[in-house]
Amino acid sequence: MTTALRVHTGIAAPLLRPNVDTDCIIPGPELLQVAKTGFGDGLFAGWRYVKGAGADRTEEPDFVLNREPYRQATILLAGRNFACGSSRETAVWALRDFGFRCVIAPSYGFIFYASCFKNSVLAVELPDADVETIARQVEESNGLAPVTVDLERCRVIAPDGREFPFAIAENFRIALLEGRDFIDSTLAFEDDIAAFERRDRERRPWIYAR
Repeated sequence: MTTALRVHTGIAAPLLRPNVDTDCIIPGPELLQVAKTGFGDGLFAGWRYVKGAGADRTEEPDFVLNREPYRQATILLAGRNFACGSSRETAVWALRDFGFRCVIAPSYGFIFYASCFKNSVLAVELPDADVETIARQVEESNGLAPVTVDLERCRVIAPDGREFPFAIAENFRIALLEGRDFIDSTLAFEDDIAAFERRDRERRPWIYAR
């Protein structure tokens, strides 16, 4: 599912633990299905539920996503090296299924970072101090002060109005602004691809022989 994202304002949940790997984001026992949806309940299952991953959904009351207003969070404030470890794309599916559209962290596991943009989730990189500043403001408001992520201007706007610029590869930026996945981005050059194939067929007809 691809959905355009230009300017997003929402509740931000602070989870600044460093080195959170993809097995923490969506534990192995939560992967027993083949659809891309339905993983939200298993997000951070080892921390959200008293008995961890599995069928028992008794909530751990101290975990941030089990508290109001963070249950409605659409922006995750994360720690350094977020989503390291294995390459499971289901980590992104779980975040998106829960309702997150943006993750803000100092750094990411590389494969997870790329997978975010394939699944309409914006991964923003900001320095540690900037993420901590935004998280502190959110916590001081008890989660009620919203955060804005402006992809058009590449700015994160903290609750106090301070703006933090971020960099992003232009192909990722355009894909999110226009709601494209990687296939859509390739098909945008369909005429160029067809023209190349016509020229190549004339130059190397044996490649196309049937």
